[in-house]
Amino acid sequence: MRYVSTRGRAPALDFAGVTLAGLASDGGLYVPEAWPVLARDEIAALRGLPYAELAARIMRPFVGESLAPGRLRALTAQAYARFAHAAVTPLTQLDERHWLLELFHGPTLAFKDVALQLLGLLFEEFLARENSRLTVVGATSGDTGSAAIDALAGREGIEIFMLHPAGRVSDVQRVQMTTVRAPNVHNIAVEGASFDDAQAMVKRLFADSQVTARHRLGAVNSINWARLMAQVVYYFAAALQFGAPEKKVAFSVPTGNFGDVFAGYAAARMGLPIERLVVATNVNDILHRALSEGDYSVGEVTATAAPSMDIQISSNFERLLFDLGNRDGAALAAQMARFEKARAIRLTAAQLGGARALFASVRADAGDMASAMRWAWEQCGCEAIDPHTAIGLHAARSLTWPDGVPVVTLATAHPAKFRDAVERATGFRPTLPARVGDLFGREERYARLPGDYAAVRAYILETATPL
Repeated sequence: MRYVSTRGRAPALDFAGVTLAGLASDGGLYVPEAWPVLARDEIAALRGLPYAELAARIMRPFVGESLAPGRLRALTAQAYARFAHAAVTPLTQLDERHWLLELFHGPTLAFKDVALQLLGLLFEEFLARENSRLTVVGATSGDTGSAAIDALAGREGIEIFMLHPAGRVSDVQRVQMTTVRAPNVHNIAVEGASFDDAQAMVKRLFADSQVTARHRLGAVNSINWARLMAQVVYYFAAALQFGAPEKKVAFSVPTGNFGDVFAGYAAARMGLPIERLVVATNVNDILHRALSEGDYSVGEVTATAAPSMDIQISSNFERLLFDLGNRDGAALAAQMARFEKARAIRLTAAQLGGARALFASVRADAGDMASAMRWAWEQCGCEAIDPHTAIGLHAARSLTWPDGVPVVTLATAHPAKFRDAVERATGFRPTLPARVGDLFGREERYARLPGDYAAVRAYILETATPL
């Protein structure tokens, strides 16, 4: 398997190469040169497999010769051994049509663990082969930071610098990042910044020749293909339980950066029969406007109770535009250059029509979110859900579905990570699982920097170990 950049000018790489590279050298994102397709009987043969074995089977064509099959199975078994539920991503039924896919049973209580526990092991594996070092830089609107830090803390040959917008993540999300004492972990709270601002700084670091001359940079955000590959697995895991490939399933995905729902698109390209992928956004609705009207234009970021969705530039949307634009890297590069200059583009007819064939979108405001939380609590046996999941559930319940099609909302975070919002909506204050321990009794450690690229760049250059 080879990987190409969405902007057409970076060299093609194998799986190990794209895992360590993250962002392509031309500023694009890596995607498979061709989508592997599973026949219906191959999909049916996956039923009943333990999650780690299923993961190894789904990932095998993407990994190619970078990992032997036995080594890939060993890594998936190690990655998912720390999850608190034997099924790793279990399903919970809400009513006769609606289900939750619980993705929060990993060590940091968020769906990012499903991918990042594996990504940390892949980094360590590939770096050891080269006797090399990696400086990981990332931006987080909450859950990516804590999951990446947990996955990389103490790993050989890796340092991680994680940026978060100061004051714009929940208290649980913050302390999960800032109380990790491993010497290779560096947290940065960026003052006066949004997630988009922090993400722009990360992309700028990758393009900064003075930085890349001293450090080999790696990415843990969903610009890294290996993250999305790992997320493809749970779409198969859920659909198989509903009778795939004979039966279709719909998925509603709360998303800001488009990575989680693009993994569903990848599953569909592999042959998984998906009725519809619902892109559920909050009031930061650039994706809803793009998919419903063809208007991909940046607005002001509004802070909400669902901070992981407070995003106005959805990095992974570029991957979809590339795939739906006949994989024309030069045309996509020109389109993204217009977007980066004007902060707005119109989707082409091919892009919009192709997206509408599989995707639907719904925008939820604060009232919609709270109503969905109350419905799950009052009508579904006291089921507590976090604000992001509530936005997905609102979207799922807003649409009309064909008879017999189950609708699965991705439950992306444990409700206790957003206990204030859950309590406001339901009157119930969820508690953290015992496995998290004395989180709020630990000392925090992080740098506070102004929302200025030069300050962040200087801190990383002064702190990180050079090659």
